[in-house]
Amino acid sequence: MLKLPENFIFGGATAAYQAEGAVDKDGKGRVAWDTFLEENYWYSAEPASDFYNRYPVDLKLAEEFGVNGIRISIAWSRIFPKGHGKVNKKGVEFYHNVIDEAHKRGVEPFITLHHFDTPEALHKNGDFLNRQNIEYFVEYAKFCFEEYGDKVNYWTTFNEIGPIGDGQYLAGKFPPGIKYDFSKVFQSHHNMMLAHAKTVKLFKQNNYPGEIGVVHALQTKYPYDKENPADVRAAELEDIIQNKFILDATYNGSYSQRTMDGVNHIFEANGGSLDLRDEDMKILNEAKDLNDFLGINHYMSDWMRAYDGETEIFHNSTGDEGTSAYRIKGVGEKVFDVDVPRTDWDWMIYPQGLYDQLIRVKEEYPNYKKIYITENGLGYKDEIKDGKVDDQPRIDYIKDYLTAVHKAIQDGVNVQGYFVWSLMDVFSWSNGYNKRYGLFYVDFDTQERTPKKSAYWYKELAESKEIK
Repeated sequence: MLKLPENFIFGGATAAYQAEGAVDKDGKGRVAWDTFLEENYWYSAEPASDFYNRYPVDLKLAEEFGVNGIRISIAWSRIFPKGHGKVNKKGVEFYHNVIDEAHKRGVEPFITLHHFDTPEALHKNGDFLNRQNIEYFVEYAKFCFEEYGDKVNYWTTFNEIGPIGDGQYLAGKFPPGIKYDFSKVFQSHHNMMLAHAKTVKLFKQNNYPGEIGVVHALQTKYPYDKENPADVRAAELEDIIQNKFILDATYNGSYSQRTMDGVNHIFEANGGSLDLRDEDMKILNEAKDLNDFLGINHYMSDWMRAYDGETEIFHNSTGDEGTSAYRIKGVGEKVFDVDVPRTDWDWMIYPQGLYDQLIRVKEEYPNYKKIYITENGLGYKDEIKDGKVDDQPRIDYIKDYLTAVHKAIQDGVNVQGYFVWSLMDVFSWSNGYNKRYGLFYVDFDTQERTPKKSAYWYKELAESKEIK
């Protein structure tokens, strides 16, 4: 029997754009995704899971099924339709109502300020590549701290800075759809970490109540042939792109020489440069010990082989297993013919990868304070039959990953909660609606919720805290 700590959070995760719908209702401003989906994909985020209207239903389900924490993001453009300036009072009221309902149901809200949804007015002028937008973000964060601070105990600045830079400027699957531009990838990483650092400093200097942290998506990278130095180097370089550059900024307040050697190697192979200023590094350094927690989102591990051909990335958005391609000149390529199960979207199922990341944070960044697994879950083509959803593979997945978390706790990592992605089925950024993650099945035509087999299992887990 494996027992998790008594005070452990058994949470469910959501995000505003993926759950709320109401993308243009009650004064909400447009985000870049509105246009990007219209121009590039066959689906939209309207009505998604209609959380904007049905949040009382979802929070009641959370209470009934033992989910005692929920990740909710505030849509920046619902508060400031243009990213700054005039405040939308209806948007402000909506999040008061959601937070109050969460507390009423005994569900602790973990509030994220930015979950992939920069207001379109700011996104069009460079998103976080434009340093002025860093200041607008800090102003927006300050407004939220002062508006909701008496009822929010946990704040997250950003969700997944790494995948934002990757999606926007490397794979091109996020707006503005730019591919293979490493200057923009690393500058986005750096500038968003600068925005995080400035926001954390403001939070602490003003003595706002509660705790503040950041959520990073940590993808574990392994060499395809661990005896081959070229493959080992490929795994290291890919780790720098996705993980280490951002972790260094978070907890070291600087970029190690080894990290910068890797960045410069990538620039030499692909072109690029980086604008790092002395005042930036001063702010990063001042914030490095102020993070109250780290959120880790973990879905995948990759096996990397050395590669010097031309860069080619193809994103599997349809769930046709085996259609992904990921090769970066001078860095490496992902190899899929390893003896590891994977999802229909080519994401490797490897719980050891989460354990290794937890140990990595403990050993390489000992000034971390505590960790929440803020997202982890199985994307699956769930089907409802006779009013029931048998998603045993999801139960097996969560059980195996929580077992890895338990092992990390036993080995000295301070993990205090786990949030399954997602609480209910939601819209998926570059996959639409056939990729489902929720504990609760959503009929996107009727918006009816149906607890899946995994929801009943998760309830028992939350009550007993035993991984069975």
